[in-house]
Amino acid sequence: MVHITRESDNFIFEVVGLHKLWALKSQLTIPAKHIVKAYSNEKNLSDFVGIRMPGTQIPGIITAGTYLVEDGTIFCDVTKQDRSIVVELADEKYKRLVIDVADKEEAIAMLNTK
Repeated sequence: MVHITRESDNFIFEVVGLHKLWALKSQLTIPAKHIVKAYSNEKNLSDFVGIRMPGTQIPGIITAGTYLVEDGTIFCDVTKQDRSIVVELADEKYKRLVIDVADKEEAIAMLNTK
C-alpha cells in the first residue's frame, strides 16, 4: 500500500510495510504540477503488465515495482484491485503510478486538487 501526503508543492508517495521490499522503492516525490489526473484503476493487473525492471509479480497476488509498457515506464504497487488508483504524470520518469491506497476517494480528491 502507498500512503500519500502533500508537502508544499509536492506529493510524497510512501510505500509502506513489506511493499518496499516487493516494489524495490520506498518513496516517490512528485511535484503537484506534474500530476495530470488521478482516477480509480479499472485494469486488472494480474495478467501481463509489461517488462519488469525491477519488481515483483505474482499473478492475482501482487504487482509491484517498475514496468516498461508500450507507452513508457510505470510504477505499480497493487495487491488489492478494489483499492487501486491510477495517477497519470507529465514530465516524470514514470508515465503513471498504479497504487493501492487506504481510501480511494480521498486520495483521488487530494491528487486532483491542485
